Amino acid sequence: MPKNITIFTTNTCAYCAMVKKYLSAKGHTWEEVNLDQNPERQAEALQLSGALTVPVTVVTKQDDSREVIVGYNLAKLAPAVA
Repeated sequence: MPKNITIFTTNTCAYCAMVKKYLSAKGHTWEEVNLDQNPERQAEALQLSGALTVPVTVVTKQDDSREVIVGYNLAKLAPAVA
């Protein structure tokens, strides 16, 4: 089980909603950082992902290692949160 999940989102991002729906279905909780409401955190999302797209999902494991998944990518997201 992941220790912490953070999702960087925007108000108009359809894939963000899909990631949240997937995580809910799997019983996970997360912290959401809406970049429309928190534009000062855009640099953080860019630094983590190397991309200016959302969603950026940051999965922190029990050993504090982090996996960063850009977009709605179940091939990466599913094992990261397993």
